[in-house]
This record gives sequence, C-alpha cells and structure tokens, in this order.
Amino acid sequence: QVQLVESGGGSVQPGGSLRLSCAASGRLFSIKAMNWYRQAPGKQRELVASILSGGRINYADSVKGRFTISRDNAKNTVYLQMNSLKPEDTAVYYCNMNDRVGVVDRDYWGQGTQVTVSS
Repeated sequence: QVQLVESGGGSVQPGGSLRLSCAASGRLFSIKAMNWYRQAPGKQRELVASILSGGRINYADSVKGRFTISRDNAKNTVYLQMNSLKPEDTAVYYCNMNDRVGVVDRDYWGQGTQVTVSS
C-alpha cells in the first residue's frame, strides 16, 4: 500500500516563502511523474508543477519564476519551494505520483496541506 504524506504547509504573509514536502511510503515500481496540484475554495483543482521521470519540469504560468519543484529519488520524495507568495496562492496543496506497474498506471494522492497567504 503506497501512501503519500505531505508536510510544510502553513500561514505566511505576502512575499513570504514555504517549502512543501511529500514522501511516499510503500513499494513504488517506476514513477513516471511527481506532481503538485492545488485547489482553492470554489475552484477546480489545478496542476501547479510537475517533474517527470526523465527530469523534465513544467510549471503553471501563474507560478513560473516563483515556485521550484525538485525530487529526491532515493527517498521517493518531492518538494515544492514556494517563494514570493501571493494571496492568490492560498489553497490546499496536493501531492500526486504516477506509478507504472507493468502496463498499468497507478495514481496516488496525498491528503493535502493548507497554504494560506494573508497579511
């Protein structure tokens, strides 16, 4: 049973920084992608950042230049460094991992961590 455990959320003033972590426990076979999503109240969940197995990284336009995704493959952990935070970054942030087992793709989700940016 794979579980993703997130940490690092909290409250911060505009312009501040937070670092989210997501550690996977259990057996993973071949991680295709590690992703961070977020969902603000009344809005759909959106993809914030992705890091693919080959190292390619993608960001939502709204966070480019402010957020940095990284990973530690040995620890099956993905990070999201968030700088220059804005009130519109307020949301629940979810970690997601896509794992390929043979010919089957499996999706795993963390429980979510709240990020609040407010003065």
